[in-house]
Amino acid sequence: MKSDIEIAQGTKIQPIVNIAKKLNIKEDDLELYGKYKAKLPLKLIDEKKLKKAQLILVTAITPTPAGEGKTTTSIGLAQALNKIGKKTTVVLREPSLGPVFGIKGGAAGGGHSQVIPMEDINLHFTGDMSAVEKAHNLLAALIDNNLQLKKGNLGIDPRTVEWKRVMDMNDRSLRNTVIGLGGPKQGVPRETGFYITAASEVMATLCMAKDLPDLKKRLGNIFVGYTYDDKPIFARDLKAEGAMTALLKDAINPNLVQTLEGTPAIIHGGPFANIAQGTNTIIATKMGMSLSEYVVTEAGFASELGAEKFFNIKAQFGGLKPNAVVIVATIRALKYHGGVKLVDLQNEDLSALEKGLENLDKHIENMEHYGFLPVVGINKFTSDTDAEVELLKKHCDGLGITVALNDSWAKGGDGAIELAEKVVEAVSDCPTCFKPLYKLNWSFEDKIAAIATKMYGAKNVEYTVVAKNKLKKITDLGFGDLAVCIAKTQKSLSDDPKKKGRPRDFTVKIRDVELSSGAGFIVPIAGTIMRMPGLPSVPSAEKIDVDENGNITGLF
Repeated sequence: MKSDIEIAQGTKIQPIVNIAKKLNIKEDDLELYGKYKAKLPLKLIDEKKLKKAQLILVTAITPTPAGEGKTTTSIGLAQALNKIGKKTTVVLREPSLGPVFGIKGGAAGGGHSQVIPMEDINLHFTGDMSAVEKAHNLLAALIDNNLQLKKGNLGIDPRTVEWKRVMDMNDRSLRNTVIGLGGPKQGVPRETGFYITAASEVMATLCMAKDLPDLKKRLGNIFVGYTYDDKPIFARDLKAEGAMTALLKDAINPNLVQTLEGTPAIIHGGPFANIAQGTNTIIATKMGMSLSEYVVTEAGFASELGAEKFFNIKAQFGGLKPNAVVIVATIRALKYHGGVKLVDLQNEDLSALEKGLENLDKHIENMEHYGFLPVVGINKFTSDTDAEVELLKKHCDGLGITVALNDSWAKGGDGAIELAEKVVEAVSDCPTCFKPLYKLNWSFEDKIAAIATKMYGAKNVEYTVVAKNKLKKITDLGFGDLAVCIAKTQKSLSDDPKKKGRPRDFTVKIRDVELSSGAGFIVPIAGTIMRMPGLPSVPSAEKIDVDENGNITGLF
């Protein structure tokens, strides 16, 4: 069996100008990055045209080590929609180098449903991640420079500065650091650390911006800390937003590539969903909707994280109205939620599968809160038995939920025809179903309670004194109408990663709250969340190599 990278490298890739023609984009409008990648100018976004497009969100059940295949499904579905005559673009996030060299080894789909050139997409791509990293670290340097100044010093209390530096790599040793050592000329000593670039507020802000002036304004609104007399300081007070925007002037333009079957793919932005909003940029989604009849996009992790944030943050702020939802489920993952060990997932186990179905049930309920009856896409694995597939289908039928078998990993678009046809039916049945979970003028406590009780299934929410005080302070600053972006584990519906399946009667504990005023939301932190991941015992980096001709191996 060929690996993902072998399949990708064995496919004849089309010049990107040919892909652009499918979207009626003139070659003069492309900013080419070689033969197979290009950036698209923002002038191609057409607010009137995009309102006529159909937007399909792909989400999933709670992630497991067995994998669910959300990106693979999104790509396969887009390819299948084109095969049945629907002009479709798939719009995705950019991979982060940390997971690529850590656990994933790549994040461009799989099998015969990939975006290419997958080596470029998984590595440096068009430099967007680097630009975000540099813009973020520029603000960090300006903060520390101001602390050092005698003239022009804003009086920032360094103990209130939570702005850390970032790098696009998993490196746990940088989580907590001390800087400014070596004497008065080397800076003001203080504790700080590093986040991974995907966890940067600059990344989240880029993904929320509507154009370059809006991005500049949002970057200026980034909260830095307080002065010694408790005055809030923002990036604009450091005159940072102009230079930060200059570093992002190219990164704000979406990237055009293609799938293995030549379906146009727009890839742009990459915030994590367990920390930030977990979806590609508003700009990229609107670009796809301006150029296509159908747009397939995905949100990170499961419905209570990525999909919740897609609906309540991205859709509300971007004025988007999704038309259908696909929930990706696998027999393997459902058996894992039913108690089967990872090493035994290839064995038929109808009892465990039936027990694990309650996880799927909760994610179906979650989408119903937004007005959708989702389509369940069963991402097929070779170990799935006919009896297991039949059990899952009967269960969905009993709930009145449409279900389709998806074999796009093995067969590309042809393997997702059934799923595509049922998605088109879902779009027709529900052209204007979408409704957000909460209104932005609700109190923070009410917004958080709505997410925790309705999305997670929690009994109630508890706050530490620190979290309560921060919510009050943020409200007093005039930010009470911001959205809520809860940071919690992706491994469970609850805030405890050990609770599999469908936990009940639990309490969500908010231990801290951060202000992401540039992005337009607050970040209540539930449980322990690592913004700088570490590498596993056997990192994917050990398998990645390049030969004397520059051919890369080991990405999968």
